[in-house]
Formats: sequence, C-alpha cells, structure tokens
Amino acid sequence: MAAVPYISDKEFQEKITNSSGTVLLDFTAAWCGPCKAIAPLLDQVQAERGSAIAVYKLDIDENAETPNQFGVQSIPTLLLFRDGKLVNRHVGALSKVKLDQFVSSAS
Repeated sequence: MAAVPYISDKEFQEKITNSSGTVLLDFTAAWCGPCKAIAPLLDQVQAERGSAIAVYKLDIDENAETPNQFGVQSIPTLLLFRDGKLVNRHVGALSKVKLDQFVSSAS
C-alpha cells in the first residue's frame, strides 16, 4: 500500500483547485500525534477507492500559505474538494467508518 503523497503550497492549485473529481487534503505535521494516528486510515482510503479519489497531505510547518487560506487552526484538518471546490471539512482524528462517511459526503 503506497503512502499518501505530500504536496506543497506551490502544488495546491495544480493538484486541487484545477482537479476534476474528488480530492482529500490532510493538513498535518511531523509532531502531531492524532495526525500520525489517522495516516494509515488515509492510506487505506487511497488504496480502497483507487482513482475515484486523490489523497494528499500538506505539512503546515513547511507550507503556511494554504493553511492560512483555509483558516486551519488545529490539525489534523481534512478538507474535501469536488471539482476544485471545497465541499466539506473535518477537524480532528476520526475512525475509519467516520472517514469513509466523510469522503462519501463529496458525492
């Protein structure tokens, strides 16, 4: 199972705003315990849903522009996009069942 790739502020527009379909973005940091806890669940979502969803992580310590743009004040924060538009957000860790429900809310 491949790990979810990281993107930068510079890649945000290309990977998310200009994308078609569903994209899940996880705002994270290396020191964040709850972020580490949900990382395997994000890997599972990516593996299970294949090309139906793109999943990315963005490290808030290395990229300040995008978290500021979306008012991220706590991590993990998950943003769900559909065809480049924000459709849902969740702050905090969640179970696999709740993550699946969250991702399904984009359809």
